[in-house]
Amino acid sequence: MNPENRENDEAARVADSRLVHDFGLLIKAATRLEQRIDTALRKECEISHTMFEVLIRLCRHPDEEISQRRLADDLTLTSSGVTRLIDRMEGSGLVRRVPAPGDRRSVLVESTDRGRAVFLRAAAAHAQVVERYFVAPLTSADYGRLTHSLGEIEKALRDS
Repeated sequence: MNPENRENDEAARVADSRLVHDFGLLIKAATRLEQRIDTALRKECEISHTMFEVLIRLCRHPDEEISQRRLADDLTLTSSGVTRLIDRMEGSGLVRRVPAPGDRRSVLVESTDRGRAVFLRAAAAHAQVVERYFVAPLTSADYGRLTHSLGEIEKALRDS
């Protein structure tokens, strides 16, 4: 067998490996679920899934000061990406920027009354999609194992 054929065979074997396959399933499922959520949120609430994620962070602890920098880190966005996102959300009346006390360079973001109302509608739409596609296809025991396992994976990634 010539070296090129061996390389082709090895590449095919690796591409068909269990690790590649299983990780691909995770990515496909997560991507499709995110797309379903985003479609529902845009249709029912006129916000993107990323905007919903911002509102989650702002509504979870309403008295907590959250900077654009922290939002960028939480959402794995660049600083310019989060700036554009907050610009759009501010233009829609969902959030407002406020100066950070004692730090002229930092800007805090808080939800508006409209932002909280949209968040509540969006949370209901989000829950319907998550229940239908993430929870319902699994038994209760499988769902518990899945969420526990995802937590362990996230912890390993966070701690390394």
